[in-house]
Amino acid sequence: MSCPALRQPSDEEWIVAGRQGELRIRATDTTDARFLTLDGVLDAVTYTPLRDTIVKAALDEPPAVIIDVNELTAREDPAWAVFTSAHWQVVEWPDVPIGLVCAHDHGQNALQRNGITRYVPVYTTLQTAVAELAADELRRYRRRASAALPAVNTSIRRSRELATEWLTAWSRTDFIHAVSAVATELVELALVDADNALSLRMESDGSTVAVAVQHVDMARTRLRESVDDAVSALDLVAGNCRVWGSYTSAAGNTVWAVVGPENRF
Repeated sequence: MSCPALRQPSDEEWIVAGRQGELRIRATDTTDARFLTLDGVLDAVTYTPLRDTIVKAALDEPPAVIIDVNELTAREDPAWAVFTSAHWQVVEWPDVPIGLVCAHDHGQNALQRNGITRYVPVYTTLQTAVAELAADELRRYRRRASAALPAVNTSIRRSRELATEWLTAWSRTDFIHAVSAVATELVELALVDADNALSLRMESDGSTVAVAVQHVDMARTRLRESVDDAVSALDLVAGNCRVWGSYTSAAGNTVWAVVGPENRF
């Protein structure tokens, strides 16, 4: 198989200092996946930056995230769990497949021994990973849309309009009321804390609809719970979705929710 054509920018690279060495992370974007190539030491210090890098790559919603671990050394076996930890962070949303590439028996045995292969597939070659994950992506029904929103109150109404527009185009008008309610609350939450632009994302796999709002450049959003008998925005989100969560990265804070058929009204 020929190598996928790169899109610009083609490469980014980070170096993370660990206790017993450094970890070099190189990211390359193609039309088929975001590739992360790891070279160096995985330990208690480099664990969290690596996990956050993997999750951030998935939050950008490429077709797949493929991680080359051929040159990665784990000082202790539990450190391999960084890959399952990242998997569980994104399994509900944005549900981007993550795969590992490892050509040598030592690494494959370590991944299997520590239970990583139960949740994250491991391939012996990059070409195999691309072919398998690309085929999986083709089998998955998925519709996606996104829009930037200014940090103003009119964005609340605009989020409902976009939800109606996108779901109508996807022939899922039965989700409009529940998804609009969730989108409204997520945008309102963002507006409480953010002065910068918001990013509204929505996607459907045919049976559920995921909604996410990213607070650009906002390191942390205060997720307020109900006080006494008052109903908070989070109560309303939880009451109209199957599951919700949040994740903070260098790009900002993202709050997401997945609406299932049981939430329609």
